[in-house]
Amino acid sequence: MTIRKHKLELTWIGKENRPKLEPRILLEDREKSYHASHRVTEHDLFDSRLIFGDNLLALKALEQEFTGKIKCIYIDPPFNTGQAMEHYDDGLEHSIWLSLIRDRIELLYRLLTDDGTIVVHIDDNELGYLLVLMDEVFQRSNRISVITFKQGAPTGHKAINPGCVSTTNFLIVYSKQKALWRPNRVFVGRERDKRYNQFLLNPDEAFERWKFVTLTRGFAQSRGITEKEARSSLKARPDLLEEFVVEFANNVIRFAQPDYDAVSSAARELIDESSANPENIFKLPREEHSDMYFVGGERILFYRDKLKSIDGKLVAGEPLTTLWDDLLSNNLHNEGGVAFPKGKKPESLLKRILDLTTRPGDWVLDSFGGSGTTGAVAHKLGRRWIMIELREHCDTHILPRMRSVIDGTDTSGITKAVGWKGGGGFRYYHLAPSLLEKDKWGNWVVNKAYNPAMLAQAVCKLEGFTYEPSDSVYWQQGHSTERDFIYVTTQNLSHDQLQALSDEVGEERSLLVLCPAFRGKPDKYPNLTVKKIPKTVLSRCEWGHDDYSLKIENLPKAPIPSGQMELLGEEAKS
Repeated sequence: MTIRKHKLELTWIGKENRPKLEPRILLEDREKSYHASHRVTEHDLFDSRLIFGDNLLALKALEQEFTGKIKCIYIDPPFNTGQAMEHYDDGLEHSIWLSLIRDRIELLYRLLTDDGTIVVHIDDNELGYLLVLMDEVFQRSNRISVITFKQGAPTGHKAINPGCVSTTNFLIVYSKQKALWRPNRVFVGRERDKRYNQFLLNPDEAFERWKFVTLTRGFAQSRGITEKEARSSLKARPDLLEEFVVEFANNVIRFAQPDYDAVSSAARELIDESSANPENIFKLPREEHSDMYFVGGERILFYRDKLKSIDGKLVAGEPLTTLWDDLLSNNLHNEGGVAFPKGKKPESLLKRILDLTTRPGDWVLDSFGGSGTTGAVAHKLGRRWIMIELREHCDTHILPRMRSVIDGTDTSGITKAVGWKGGGGFRYYHLAPSLLEKDKWGNWVVNKAYNPAMLAQAVCKLEGFTYEPSDSVYWQQGHSTERDFIYVTTQNLSHDQLQALSDEVGEERSLLVLCPAFRGKPDKYPNLTVKKIPKTVLSRCEWGHDDYSLKIENLPKAPIPSGQMELLGEEAKS
């Protein structure tokens, strides 16, 4: 019997429908682009991008230039909580949300580098659906982890309701190719480990003569005071002990019972020997790791090995786990100098994500720009960034926030931790209008807003050519290879004009020509391919479609439950 393998996938209403996106060109608004007045460091970056417009169209606009170039993508899409959708059919709502996300995830996948990372921020409302969808696009084998992020405390109105109080969101992490994924080592600061309660008085002497006392006595002796005075001092100032254990990290130790079955045979021998001779200290030299010391069958652990440099400070640290419960911000509403209730994410969260997945100079993308946190953090960390935002807060929130970062006047968030002083810049873009529009007779024609240069650039993108007009050869407006070029014109071309073009192009090169109309037979010019514009592109895209966002007012209303029609009168039946 043959066993057939079936692919696990999520299905929903309308899944088979995909928009035919127009690859728009991006137009810079130089009045909104912003750069520092002078270089602050030699590493200042000036080529980041802020894009105003529908994020699905913007991602399509970026596809040609940035496919395979983005190192980290962070998105915080609408959580689909239903708060604004209670009067709409739930099944249809989920389907629309899934299509909205799927179309964007597929484009984002193409933009990632092979070793790149995507992090999707979501709550538990759509977590299950989203995981299956991400498995389908990125493949289950490329899932890195699902991180639980504590984003609030069980206080205020949330604590009034019975049951479990929701205080967490989730970060779904995938790589394009997990086999190539190389994350950076990240540690999390923790409170002092109180198990380290012993003090080595003479670490500079031979280990056989080491003497141990309690941590309090060690503190007292280092300060030249009695233990009683030390206890009184530490009770009034607990922070003194925190500073002391860092300053004397080579002296602060604890005794730990080793995992007998997990250590080497040489270590087991010393454990047994030290148990039999508890008055002696034993040493196991190691070449690639720190030496191991044993006394009384226990291992001596040094506090120095727990210290990590985090944000420029030596603190007790532990490796990053999938529970991020240490990033609550007491001043989140003031970060970046902009108000964004319930939507702003702490800069410390984005810093951790970028510390884990990127290095200076890498490209970072956020297609749901929101209040601009991703760009602000990326800029402060020396990463190039792209943010996309459709709503008005692109201008009211993100623009002033990024200007403040560049000017060095933003003192909030991670500024102090990373020593940010300002510098660099970004370019502000908006999407060009649709290339085609309908005239008064309902015919598709080239949009009147397009000048010849815009038209050439747009057609280059449609045809897969790189727009790079030559300064000396008028018909070389773009190229796909070193010998294949494109020429776009608003003129009707005659046979003589086409023949002249063919002669100039020569036998070793080819030219794609797009014009409104032409005379002559195209097969007479073996090195030319002649097409009519807009006829040749009419079926390529959904022309004139400017907004692919989820708008509540455009959703179909849920059907009225059976038996309630009579209660609502004739108005409901119409």
